[in-house]
Amino acid sequence: PGGLPGIERLARLIVEAAAPHAAAVKPNLAFFEAHGSAGLAALERVLAAVPPGVLVVADAKRGDVETTVARQAVALFDRLGADAVTVSPYLGLGALGAFLERPDRFAYVLCRTSNPGAGEFQDLEVGPDPELGAPAEALHRRVARRVAAAGLADRAGLVVGATAPAELAGLRALVPGLAFLVPGVGAQGGAVEPVLAAESARIDGAEL
Repeated sequence: PGGLPGIERLARLIVEAAAPHAAAVKPNLAFFEAHGSAGLAALERVLAAVPPGVLVVADAKRGDVETTVARQAVALFDRLGADAVTVSPYLGLGALGAFLERPDRFAYVLCRTSNPGAGEFQDLEVGPDPELGAPAEALHRRVARRVAAAGLADRAGLVVGATAPAELAGLRALVPGLAFLVPGVGAQGGAVEPVLAAESARIDGAEL
């Protein structure tokens, strides 16, 4: 309601209410970008209201050839001031270098997402990978292996939806050292309990 002014007011209210309790806020950039330059200005005002110490995860799902990604990284990290960003691995991790080379920033790589059609591609089986010592497995598991094998745990994690609890638990067991961004709890149908169970299993197994 209220178009862009309503979006900005709602976002600022969420920031105000969540900031004392939240480690981070995650604005979905598309809802601001749809309003052009005015929307980006509104987003900048919202982010200016985020208190120091609360991280900003830009839900942008960026990723392209290297030259384009270099400019995307400047836009999101340097201009917008995001601490982390969501990125697509479809062009290969090498193409994401500008997002992954910054020790002061973080990237969450799309792995097994929370949308209903996620499995159409993400669950497709890929062949064995002798380099990784990986068997034939679902594509989302191969993405997780690749991120882990790249030694990027201090700069990259995975987006794994709460709407796929079995896949989430399997991925947590596969790559215990990577941070997960877990969307999908609530309106999308995901639940907190399976997410916490997967994390408890990791902690109980001391695989940190």
